[in-house]
Amino acid sequence: MTQHMRILRPAAGILAYYDGRVAGQRFAAAANWVDDGALSLGIASYAIVDGDAALIYDTHISVAHARAIRRALTAAGVMRFSVVLSHWHLDHVAGTEAFADCEIIANVRTLEHLKAHQAAIESGTHDGPPGIVPLILPARTFDGTLSLNVGSIAVELHTFNIHSDDATVLYLPAQKLLLAGDTLEDTVTYVSEPEHLAAHLADLDRLEHLAATRILPNHGDPAIIAAGGYAPTLIDATRAYTERLQSRRLDADLRTAIAPELENGWVTWFAPYAVVHQQNIDRVAAL
Repeated sequence: MTQHMRILRPAAGILAYYDGRVAGQRFAAAANWVDDGALSLGIASYAIVDGDAALIYDTHISVAHARAIRRALTAAGVMRFSVVLSHWHLDHVAGTEAFADCEIIANVRTLEHLKAHQAAIESGTHDGPPGIVPLILPARTFDGTLSLNVGSIAVELHTFNIHSDDATVLYLPAQKLLLAGDTLEDTVTYVSEPEHLAAHLADLDRLEHLAATRILPNHGDPAIIAAGGYAPTLIDATRAYTERLQSRRLDADLRTAIAPELENGWVTWFAPYAVVHQQNIDRVAAL
């Protein structure tokens, strides 16, 4: 299951474990969340590493992926692991079992969502198969912000309502580096909570105020991630798209809808996001 996972090194002390965006790759023939929401778009989980300590940012799309990440880091000398969940969606929490003996951290909203939906997530009835069995819940929670150290690396955890109302991003102030989870995506944002678009826009402004100079999203172009990440204009692209979506001024054709952002080089074209774009339009229209 992990044969296409590759390790990218976007910055000193940062590893990205990337899977997906491989022609013909599928987890299963029938519809499932692993293919439809993760592998088809490409997905990364990250590790911040210093000495024998590592912070894992999301546990990937399966226990097999999470175990592979842990084995690779252990082989490199890591002995102390902690985990931060970016939010409660399945492609970010599926590998929690591999870190059951470690401290798993999430904001209070993430824990609330996971508790409320745990039975359905484990049975594979929440968002379809496969089920995540067992789903390990975070033992440590925070509200708002939290500061951690991974060895000598300072890491700030900040909560936002972008993509989901329980988003946690990681900001490394010394590097001005933002690990954005699903708050930002390339080619376009995935709107899972259209009723919160106004809150998303307000929090995009707040996200920008962190003043990151490089951005690493969970869903993005692996070549850009490997080269060090995205410029802050990824926030501008997300804001412009969200504003047009909210006002229902988006063309149904994705290339036309994001023509200014593509022309400016703020985002890149990846055809599978045309499906995401249509889903976004349909969800807003259903409000």
